[in-house]
Amino acid sequence: MEPQGTRQLAGWKEPPIADEGKLFDIVDELVAIGQTRGVSAAQIALAWLLGRPAVSTLIVGARTEHQLKDNLAAADLKLTSEERARLDKVSQPVLLYPYWHQKQSAASRLSPEDLSLIGPYLA
Repeated sequence: MEPQGTRQLAGWKEPPIADEGKLFDIVDELVAIGQTRGVSAAQIALAWLLGRPAVSTLIVGARTEHQLKDNLAAADLKLTSEERARLDKVSQPVLLYPYWHQKQSAASRLSPEDLSLIGPYLA
């Protein structure tokens, strides 16, 4: 049951979720890492995003002072390479065309830009 006053309780269905099972797998991993570290899943998610190569800025959306303080604490949280790998693996999206084709037929000829898009899929 959703907490009183949340968007879910109000029937808010945005953004659409293509694969709810995958979403819950990601949340489960965030919670597991957070429990091990003694911090919230939100802090783990924000710390993971802050460490992504293409992310330069995050916008937090806290409704309470507690949420804001929790979110801001993520700036000082450094994930281990193992934690990052777990989150990268569980959140990896399905490779779309033309990238799946390039992976199969031209992986040895990809540019650094191409590799930044499909590099995690080459392993």
